Amino acid sequence: MPRKRKLLAQLSALQNNTSFPQIDAVEQLNTTPGDPSPKSSKYFVMEEKKPPQLQEDFFNQPCGSLAKSFLGQILVRKLPDGRELWGRIVETEAYLGGEDEASHSKGGKQTQRNAAMFMKPGTLYVYQIYGIYFCMNVSSQGEGAAVLLRSLEPLQGLDAMRDLRRASRKAPTRLLKDWQLCNGPSKLCQAFGIDKAFDQRDLTQDAAIWMVPGQDPPGEQDVVATTRIGIGNRGEWAQKPLRFYLRGNRFVSVVDKKMEREMAA
Repeated sequence: MPRKRKLLAQLSALQNNTSFPQIDAVEQLNTTPGDPSPKSSKYFVMEEKKPPQLQEDFFNQPCGSLAKSFLGQILVRKLPDGRELWGRIVETEAYLGGEDEASHSKGGKQTQRNAAMFMKPGTLYVYQIYGIYFCMNVSSQGEGAAVLLRSLEPLQGLDAMRDLRRASRKAPTRLLKDWQLCNGPSKLCQAFGIDKAFDQRDLTQDAAIWMVPGQDPPGEQDVVATTRIGIGNRGEWAQKPLRFYLRGNRFVSVVDKKMEREMAA
């Protein structure tokens, strides 16, 4: 017992001595002599693997085919502060080029505004509507052909999307629900911080915006093909089924209930 009391007294003295060095064992293990910065153990470091990026061979297909192939793919936007926004494409529209009366390139006319539609597949065509909003398209195979991205299902960075949407609107409004963030072409651009500066960028090479494959490609039975939105009086072209969306997805901007009933029947 005397020996035990002596040891306890020594321990107490050490604890009360302010000159006793406080050693952080973890920091000591992770720091090498002469290098004050802590180093992570190799046993706890996981290699960060970037998902495969969609390349030009994916974009190099006919416009209608590309519009359907986009469904389920992931659009990624890297913000200047390093944050990444991810959204699953759930709705698109195809604009077939010169023959398409609803296309900006109808008649094969090439202008400074629509030049991206004539560039290599995978080039972004961003234009402004009503002098305030932006819409984003991706060029496809075919002269002047491009696909409009209409709606996304937000996957990552939703708070940043809300901030960007809020900043793009003049008056403060209620907090947007998830399904309201990207359910329309201009909303999509607001939420992802897309403006005219993105026009003519290459999705296969740009560091701020690209696409990666989706995990579960939809089947034909999951895709609704119906008429495009807001193209006005374009004769037979107003009735062509060149809008495609994922059936049953609540992030789609406009649902065609009649077409869905016909598909179910």
